[in-house]
Amino acid sequence: MQHKETELNVTMPALALRGLTIFPNMPLHFDVGRPQSIQALEDAMESGSTIFLVGQKGLLTEHPQREDLWDIGTISTVRQILRLPGDNVRVMVEGTTRGQLVHLTQTQPFLRAVVQELPETAAKTVTPHTEALIRNTYEKFERYAELNPKLTPDILLGILTSTDPGYIADYIAQNLTMRNEDKQRILAELRPVQRLRHLNRMLGREIAVMLLEQEMADKARNRMNENQRDYYLREQMKVIRSELGEEGEEDADDYRQKILCAKLPCEVEEKLLKEVERLKKQPFGSSEAAVMRNYLDVCLELPWGKYTKERRDVAAAEKILNADHYGMERVKERILEFLAVKQLAPELKGQIICLVGPPGVGKTSIAASVARATNRKMARISLGGIHDEAEIRGHRKTYVGAMPGRIINAVRQAGSQNPLLLLDEIDKLGSDHRGDPSSALLEVLDSAQNHAFRDHFLELPFDLSNVLFILTANTLDTIPRPLLDRMEVIELSSYTDEEKVEIAKRHLFPKQRARHGLNGRQIKLDDAALRALITGYTKEAGVRLLERKLAALCRKAAKYLVTAGKKQIAVTAANLPDWLGAPRYLPDLAEKENEVGLVNGLAWTSVGGELLQAEANVVPGSGKVLYTGNLGDIMKESCQAALSYLRSRTEQLNLPEDFYKTKDIHVHFPEGAVPKDGPSAGVAITTAIASALTGIPVRQNIAMTGEITLRGRVLPIGGLREKTMAALRSGIHTVIIPAENQKDLEEIDPLVRERLHFVTVSYVDEVLELALCPNDCEGRGKPEENTVEIPHLPITETGGNHLNLTQ
Repeated sequence: MQHKETELNVTMPALALRGLTIFPNMPLHFDVGRPQSIQALEDAMESGSTIFLVGQKGLLTEHPQREDLWDIGTISTVRQILRLPGDNVRVMVEGTTRGQLVHLTQTQPFLRAVVQELPETAAKTVTPHTEALIRNTYEKFERYAELNPKLTPDILLGILTSTDPGYIADYIAQNLTMRNEDKQRILAELRPVQRLRHLNRMLGREIAVMLLEQEMADKARNRMNENQRDYYLREQMKVIRSELGEEGEEDADDYRQKILCAKLPCEVEEKLLKEVERLKKQPFGSSEAAVMRNYLDVCLELPWGKYTKERRDVAAAEKILNADHYGMERVKERILEFLAVKQLAPELKGQIICLVGPPGVGKTSIAASVARATNRKMARISLGGIHDEAEIRGHRKTYVGAMPGRIINAVRQAGSQNPLLLLDEIDKLGSDHRGDPSSALLEVLDSAQNHAFRDHFLELPFDLSNVLFILTANTLDTIPRPLLDRMEVIELSSYTDEEKVEIAKRHLFPKQRARHGLNGRQIKLDDAALRALITGYTKEAGVRLLERKLAALCRKAAKYLVTAGKKQIAVTAANLPDWLGAPRYLPDLAEKENEVGLVNGLAWTSVGGELLQAEANVVPGSGKVLYTGNLGDIMKESCQAALSYLRSRTEQLNLPEDFYKTKDIHVHFPEGAVPKDGPSAGVAITTAIASALTGIPVRQNIAMTGEITLRGRVLPIGGLREKTMAALRSGIHTVIIPAENQKDLEEIDPLVRERLHFVTVSYVDEVLELALCPNDCEGRGKPEENTVEIPHLPITETGGNHLNLTQ
């Protein structure tokens, strides 16, 4: 037996098939692309020998080895080889007999294998059981052919005349569409009847699968036919409704679908569905239908239940705020506190913050940075000049041209229910016969009410409690008290010169330089030039004019670089006038020598602090009092209060008791075209009049500010930060301030605190003792009768508190 098996072993070229199985006595043509497979075919053709076609287990294996091949294959004869474009070959082979792979004798340049032939003997007699199996297989294959339109009727003729179960199984398996593993299982079965039995089971499974596929295809086809039928009917309905002028029902169906998919609150969904039902009853083209469509469109565009993921990382938010803005520590600290609390209490609702400060200090831009730092969408509402209440609450939808208010429009623009809404210029709201917009804002800016804000257009509650409101204003005086009570006010004072230098270096100059096509090598601007630009060419609290001047400097530099052919420009304090012309503003310097009746006061303006000199002159007369310099009522009243106080202190000041009858007093403030008002000049006016009456000079290295009373008390004032900066710019060394303003010294710029000496006072007597200089009376050119000696004034209560913040 061993000798017989050895005789059946044959060495021949082998070709590994991917996704194919060839059965004996079956012709098949296929394409070959691998070089080793082509060489195996050529070797078989040249030698006139057979070739062993065996399937490989993995389709992706490019160079198969013995373990990658099946054990059973087909010994075949190559009938024809046809060369195709692209180095491919189309070959026609015919299977001869089954073979078992013993081992591979070579793998390069092509496969050569030792194959044991497995001859098959047809059954001599067909048993009734085998005949029944063959007939059942015929029926199933006929059913399979009916279900598979790719099979031609000729294929059935190939098996109707055969009674060999092995041949029938091989023939059907060759023409059956099934997995390659199943075909390999049929090929490996050497017993004919058992092979047909396996095929019969596989054929039944394939028929069941095809029936299921056909059922699914029929369902899809029926559904498609139904959709086409529905589409056709809908198109007919559109034409009919168009002819009848009744297109509202189709729109109503679309709106209903959108409402049901939007996941709206129950009250909102119920209201909108009622509007849809009303829309269905309206004739197409009516004005009422247009109003309803507009209403439904606006309601569906609102971000019901849509929220952006808020950034609560305090460190990341702080990095963004510091990168966008220099200074503004109080605003940044407040936003970081808000984010920190959000981490601990996520249910915290939105805040209402009002930023108050002069123009150009960055109120609007810091709001944009806050939106970026908190990852909220931002929408801006400009409130300047609004007089109509409907601008806030919206119009009734029944009116022609009705629309929602600016609050709802801003939320719709932002696209989320937790945006940052910037209400700009809230101090410039107006009111007239159409209503008071500030009153309409009371509900919007109330955290206890705005969770159900009702716009007149919507007539539905909309939740604004998660909105972060940031308001901006230049002053709090024009904001109504009830509205102001709902805000958290953060004051932004004017920038110091050093802050302007840093802002220009970090933000403004690089921005303008890049905007004008310049780089850091082409134009250089040192700190001294920046300081000269700030003090000589700008006079503002913010940095808008500074940015415009930097833009002008960049334009002139660009022109010079293009026309003169230069590659670099260096702007210094010395050559700055060559670029921008002569300085527009000269510093307000204090007098060098002590003067009689001349006092250095300090004033707050919208562009920062200024040195405001108060002058007083006394001449013989009949007791007239003159006020000049475009003074307001409050400053005139301060003059009256100062005069009354000095009349009550004639004995302590050694003044004639009837000086108010025999002397004319003239109080003047220079720059008479500039309106002046406010109570903080009271101590300056009192000191100037006292100096003029006594003839004692006033120290010019001292500036003062404070409001006075008839009893001589010095009351606190505002704007101390700006006023102290003006004193430093004017060369003042000592500043007299009210004692109650001592708490405000912490907010003063550190550079100002370092260079100035502050003295806090509670009474005017302390101011006179500090400001008047009796030892400097000689040679001042005053009348002898007006030159008297002021004794040491008794201080009835707290004495002067000298503060040197440098220690």
